[in-house]
Amino acid sequence: MASPPHRKSDPSPSAPRGKSAAPEDSGTATPRQTSLLGPDFLDGQFLVAMPGMADERFARSVIYICAHSADGAMGIIVNKAATDISMPDLLVQLDVAPEADAIRLRERVGHMPVLMGGPVEGRRGFVLHTDDFHIQQSTLIIDDGICLTATVEILRAIASGEGPASAVLALGYAGWQAGQLESEIMANGWLNCPADPELIFNTDLDAKYERALRANGIDPAMLSMTAGRA
Repeated sequence: MASPPHRKSDPSPSAPRGKSAAPEDSGTATPRQTSLLGPDFLDGQFLVAMPGMADERFARSVIYICAHSADGAMGIIVNKAATDISMPDLLVQLDVAPEADAIRLRERVGHMPVLMGGPVEGRRGFVLHTDDFHIQQSTLIIDDGICLTATVEILRAIASGEGPASAVLALGYAGWQAGQLESEIMANGWLNCPADPELIFNTDLDAKYERALRANGIDPAMLSMTAGRA
C-alpha cells in the first residue's frame, strides 16, 4: 500500500537504529480543533477485512480510518499486536521513562497493547486516544471522541499518569493512494461500518474481528465472498 494522503499533523521521524518507533517531541497539552470529515469519506469508520481480501497482511483486520480524502486514505489496524514489545519496555527503550520506573510502568500501562498499525512506516508511532487530551498543532480530532497524536509528548503524559483516559499505541499504518481504497471496497475486500470507540481501546485483540462483524449484524460463520456496506 502507498503513502497516506496529506494530513494536518505529520507523523514522527524514523526511530534511531536499534530502537522502536516513537512519536516526535512537541509542545504543551492544549486543545486543537481539527477535523477531516467529509460527506463522502470514511474518516472515523471501521474497515473490516472480508474473505475476498487479496492481501494476506490484512486478513481478518479491523482498521480505524483516520484520514480519507480524494487524495487517498490512512488508517490504523486495531486488532493486531506488534511482536516482542510491551508498552512499559517501549517507554523505557525510548527514554520516555527511566528503567528504574519499570515496575511502576507495568502497573500503570502494562495492560496497554502495542499494535502493529500497518505495513507502512513501521518504525513510526501513532497514538489513538480519547478526546480528553490534546497537544497543540499535533492532535488530530477524527470523530466520535477519537483523536490521533504522533508526538512523544503523549507518551510522556501516559507514562506519568497524565495522559488520556484510553489510548493505544500503533507502530506503522495502512495507506492507500487516491481511489485505491474505493476500488478495494468495490472488489469486496472490505466492509466499511461505523466504528465503536470501546472496541478500539479494548485489549482483547483476538476478539475484535468477530465483534466488529457481529456489531453490524453479520454472523462470522455465515460470512461469504459477497460484501456490502453496513
